[in-house]
Amino acid sequence: MTGPSVDVDRYLERIGFRATPTVDLDTLEALMRAHLSTVPFENLDVFNRTGVRTDLDWSSSKVLDQGRGGWCFELNGLFGTLLQALGFNVARIGAAVLLGGPATLVDHLTLEVTLEEPYLVDVGFGDGFCRPLALNRRGPQDGGTGDFEFMPSPQGTTLTRLVDDVPAALYRFKRVSLALADFDRASHRLQTDPEEPFHTRAFATRHLDGGPDRVTLIGNQLKLQRSGEVTETDVADEDWVDTLEQWFGFRIEPAGPPDRLAKDTPLV
Repeated sequence: MTGPSVDVDRYLERIGFRATPTVDLDTLEALMRAHLSTVPFENLDVFNRTGVRTDLDWSSSKVLDQGRGGWCFELNGLFGTLLQALGFNVARIGAAVLLGGPATLVDHLTLEVTLEEPYLVDVGFGDGFCRPLALNRRGPQDGGTGDFEFMPSPQGTTLTRLVDDVPAALYRFKRVSLALADFDRASHRLQTDPEEPFHTRAFATRHLDGGPDRVTLIGNQLKLQRSGEVTETDVADEDWVDTLEQWFGFRIEPAGPPDRLAKDTPLV
């Protein structure tokens, strides 16, 4: 079974999906959770200044051949192609990340998947949600890692996470279908701007067993979230690559100390 620009059988094997996929919400959620658990959100190529691309040949080689992960343009771009090859109706849409405050520049690729109603699906936002969110529904929704809510406005739809029942903005988007090449400018800007958080710390993160548990290696710290409890362990520079391989299944040396700046890096 093959699809456009992606080997579906190899892709399903890569994410450990062994059921027969059907075009329904249960399969969509299972695929999303499987992907989030096996393909890390990681910035090693950007951190090392070796460069990344948005095209499917690049992303497919990185994820399927090299056993790597990537950032939103790679992961959501490729995952959207898998879903299309399986028969899902998929649109790639651009979003402005709001974690640092108000913003209008597109710097994130996310997915709208339409079944009996449209859903937001995202496997490239780091610490996000792990089940599809119904785009046309009002009020809180269980995203598998907490409650989320969509806030409409003239500027677009804002995805929020509810923190103590207060919505915290994650990103804003307009529901306009784009091509992968439309994200080239954003990808280039994020790779070349030294102020972007992707340059400050080497990181990799993925869910454990479908979520919401998670493992994150960020800078010189390993964070394990299990059953609502978080443990943090310091990782020496000389142990960093071994720790990366232990938890994420690949080896690559960071160019320079994993912690370039002593500040928090949002996983977006």
